[in-house]
Amino acid sequence: MFNVSQYIETGILELYVLGIATVEECAEVEQLAAEHVEIKDTIEEIRASLELYAEAGKLEPNPIIKPFLMATIDFTERMQNGEIPSIPPMLSENAVVADYSQWLNRPDMVSPGTADVFAKIIGYTAEATTAIVWLKDYAPHEVHDNEYERFLIVEGTCDIIVEEEVNHLGPGDYFAIPLHKKHLVKVTSSVVCKVILQRVAA
Repeated sequence: MFNVSQYIETGILELYVLGIATVEECAEVEQLAAEHVEIKDTIEEIRASLELYAEAGKLEPNPIIKPFLMATIDFTERMQNGEIPSIPPMLSENAVVADYSQWLNRPDMVSPGTADVFAKIIGYTAEATTAIVWLKDYAPHEVHDNEYERFLIVEGTCDIIVEEEVNHLGPGDYFAIPLHKKHLVKVTSSVVCKVILQRVAA
């Protein structure tokens, strides 16, 4: 017998309201909301709470959070569905795009072309998370205190601005962000900037 309370406690309704549930999960939530008034009411309560929270905070959402949350969910589902984990090489000054061809050439490693930022995780270890990232315009200011951020440009061009220093990068270029430094990425090409991004534990 279907237990409404247990379903509500799974957290799927929050994912649905945030817009990060899968297509299948959205269909399931909408069907159950039509069948169970408690689920429908809970969805409305979550929406109202989030609106109040957003209004109170008045903060611009970080456009990087959702793409990387979605990438994490996608990666987890791929592992659960039998994908064999792989460990991409560590990025360094000697890295070349060809080092990542086995991931870049996979048919599932593509951007839908509709998002300002899109990511696909290609490797995860306790030391590093490696992803392919597509940027249309920019990645906002960040400061990393616990992880190094490394970039290898695959396609397009961008400026990585660290504090006041502007670094012009194009295909094949490598760049590492120092710890504790405010930085942002600004796309300078007419095409999406595609990068290998690696976040390495400090």
